Amino acid sequence: QLQLVESGGGLVQPGGSLRLSCAASGFALDSYAIAWFRQVPGKEREGVSCISRRGGITKYADSAKGRFTISRDNAKNTVYLQMNSLKPEDTAVYYCAAERRDASCYYSGMDYWGKGTLVTVSS
Repeated sequence: QLQLVESGGGLVQPGGSLRLSCAASGFALDSYAIAWFRQVPGKEREGVSCISRRGGITKYADSAKGRFTISRDNAKNTVYLQMNSLKPEDTAVYYCAAERRDASCYYSGMDYWGKGTLVTVSS
């Protein structure tokens, strides 16, 4: 069964950090670009960050620049999103998604999606 599973969400105080993981099973992630998205109920899903299949290209939404870092370990079939200096407005369900492509990364045309992990930033 092909699936992506996110983990690492939780409750954190403003200014704190979390590291999200996106683990693949049933397929090799090294053929896929990976993107992280987030969604708040009632709002559109937002692309947060993405990384190319070999990790050479990374992109960040303006809201994530300077605070979030995306990385991948293809040997572990896992992609990470390190989130620092978290703000209440970062509260959302975070999803990872995979797109089979050779170059770059984008926030559309995803082939697989995880079910999400909830991040709550609150004091």
